[in-house]
Amino acid sequence: MFSSSRLRGGLTRRRFVTGMGAGGLMAALPHPARSASAVLPAGLIPAEPSATWDLRVGRTHIEIDHKALNAPCIGGTVPGPVLRWRQGDTVEVNVTNTLRHEDTSIHWHGIRLPSDMDGVPGLSFTGIKPGETFTYRFRLHQSGTYWYHSHSGMQEAQGLYGAVVIDPIHPDPNVCDRDYVILLSEWTDVSPMDMINNLKMQDDYYVFRQRTAASFPREAREAGSAAAALKDRLAWSRMRMAATDISDVTGIIYTYLLNGHAPDMNWNGLFRAGERVRLRFINGSSMTFFDVRIPGLEMLVVQADGNDVEPVPVDEFRIGVAETYDVIVQLKEDRAYTIFAQSEDRTGFARGTLAPCAGMAGPVPPMGPRPVRTMVDMGMGDMKPGESMQDMEMSGGSMAGTDKGSMDMSGGSMAGMNMHGMDMSHMHHTMPPIEVDDPGPPPINVENQNVAMMPVDRLGSPGDGLEQNGRRVLNYKQLRATRPGGDPRPPSREIILHLTGNMERYIWGFNGRKFSESGPIRLKKGERVRFTLINDTMMEHPIHLHGLWSELENGQGDFRPYKHTLISQPGSRMSYLVTADVPGMWAYHCHLMLHMNLGMFRTVIVE
Repeated sequence: MFSSSRLRGGLTRRRFVTGMGAGGLMAALPHPARSASAVLPAGLIPAEPSATWDLRVGRTHIEIDHKALNAPCIGGTVPGPVLRWRQGDTVEVNVTNTLRHEDTSIHWHGIRLPSDMDGVPGLSFTGIKPGETFTYRFRLHQSGTYWYHSHSGMQEAQGLYGAVVIDPIHPDPNVCDRDYVILLSEWTDVSPMDMINNLKMQDDYYVFRQRTAASFPREAREAGSAAAALKDRLAWSRMRMAATDISDVTGIIYTYLLNGHAPDMNWNGLFRAGERVRLRFINGSSMTFFDVRIPGLEMLVVQADGNDVEPVPVDEFRIGVAETYDVIVQLKEDRAYTIFAQSEDRTGFARGTLAPCAGMAGPVPPMGPRPVRTMVDMGMGDMKPGESMQDMEMSGGSMAGTDKGSMDMSGGSMAGMNMHGMDMSHMHHTMPPIEVDDPGPPPINVENQNVAMMPVDRLGSPGDGLEQNGRRVLNYKQLRATRPGGDPRPPSREIILHLTGNMERYIWGFNGRKFSESGPIRLKKGERVRFTLINDTMMEHPIHLHGLWSELENGQGDFRPYKHTLISQPGSRMSYLVTADVPGMWAYHCHLMLHMNLGMFRTVIVE
C-alpha cells in the first residue's frame, strides 16, 4: 500500500475499523499527499513535514474489542493522523466540523502559540460550529513530541486526538534509524456522562479489586503483624476511604489501546538488528496512568514533554495523562520485543511488538501487584500502617510545630488544622523573600474531603506501585534539561494552590472550590511566578497550564526541566516556575477529564 520512500519507520498492521469512507481518509492528508488513497498506518510519521493541513471532524462507526462507538474523530480514524511540522515554520491547519449537532475544537497540547489559537471554547475562541471551518495559524517556536485533542463536549474521551511531531531546526542530537509514535489511550462504549452519573451515585463504582479477607494475610506480613494490618484497615474505614482506590475508572469498562490497537490486535513496529529506534510515547488517555517497560531492553529517556533532557537509562517509567516521553532503544537481536504499558491500578494493559517481521508477537509479561495507598498518600508524612498520629509523635515522627490539638480526626474530618504552624524552613531557603499568595488550608466541606497535614516532596519517588520493584524506574528528580532555562530571574511571588476533592460526592477543585466558584488567577505580562501545589487528595493529578512553560523545581538548579504537564502525587508538595510571556486567557486544569469537567479547572489571565 505504501512505498518505503513515503514512510518514516517501518510498516505496521492496521487496526480494525468499520464504516470508514474514502472521503474521510483523504480529508486527513496534508496538501502534498492529497492525491493518495489512504492514511499512514498507525504510529508511522509522515516522511516530510508539511505546513498546511486540512482536517475534517466527524463521527465514524468504529469497533474495537467488541465495543462499538459512533466516535468523533478526524478522517475516520482513532487516533487521528500524525501531524509532522518543522520548527520555525508558520503552520496552517484548516479544521472543518462535519458533526451534525455539536461544536468542536482542537487544542494543541503543549504548543506555544497566541491565545486565540489555543483552541479552548469560551476562553480563546467560540468553538467551531457544525458546517464551519476554522483556520489555526501560528509560528512554531519549539520542536519535539506533542499531541492534539478536542476541548469540546468530552469528545477527546471518545477518540478525537492525535500526535504532533515537530522537527528541530538544528541537527537532532538523537538521530535514530527508525522513529515511531506510541500513543496510549482508552476505548469504551460507555459515554463520559454515564461515567459521571455512576461515580456520583457510587464513588467506587468501577473499582472491583477491593481489600478482602483473602488479602489480609499478605497485608499482615507487610505491616509486621495482624494487629497493625487491622489497625490500618480501621483507620481507612474511619476516614471513609479505600486504600485500593487507585483509579476512578478502570479496566472493567476500558480497553487500553496502543496506536488504536487493542492488546489482541498487537500493533507491530519493524526494525533490523543493530538499529537504534526512537519511540515517542504519548499518554492520550482521559483517565489512566500507564507504567511502561519493554522486557529485555534498556530505554534511554531523551525528551520529556517535547524538551530535551540529559539521557536517563531506565527499565520502566510512569507516564501521566497528557505527558510525553521520547525514549531510544538499541535492538541487538532479531527477535520480538513487547512494548508493555499496564494501567496504574493493574486492571488492564496496552501492548505492541517491535519485531523484525510483520505479525510477530513477543511474550506478554504478567501485570505487577496492585498498588495500595498509604498514609503518605493521605498527606500524613511517613506514618506506618496502623500508626496513629500520637504513635508517630512518641516514636520521634516529624510532627513538630503542628497544632495537633486543633485536628479533629473523627470521621475523616481534619477541620481547623493549623498547617501554618508547621516547620517549612527547609522550603526554598536560598531564595529571596517573595510575595506569597496563600489562602491557607481549605475547609473540610462537601467539596473537600481531606487536608494533607504533612505534605512531602515526592519528586524522587517513581509513584505508588513502582518503588522497590527491582527495576530502574524514572522519577522527576532525574530530569535535567540539556541547557539552562531562558529566564534566570527568581520569582517575585508565589501562588499556593491546594488540589482538593470529595470522592463521595465526586467533586473536584482548587482550594476547596470548583471552577464555577473561583475567579481567575491574574498574572502580569513578563512577571516570574512560582506555583506551589499541595495535593490534599489521595490521587495523582496531571496538572496542565496552557500556553506557558512550567519549569519544575526538582533540584537541577538552572537546568530545570521544562514541562507542560506535571504529575502531583498524593499527599505531596511541589513547585514550579512560570514566566508569563504570552498575554491572553489560558486554561489551567487537571488533565483527568472527569476531574476537569467536575471542577478542577481555573482560568489564568496574563494581562
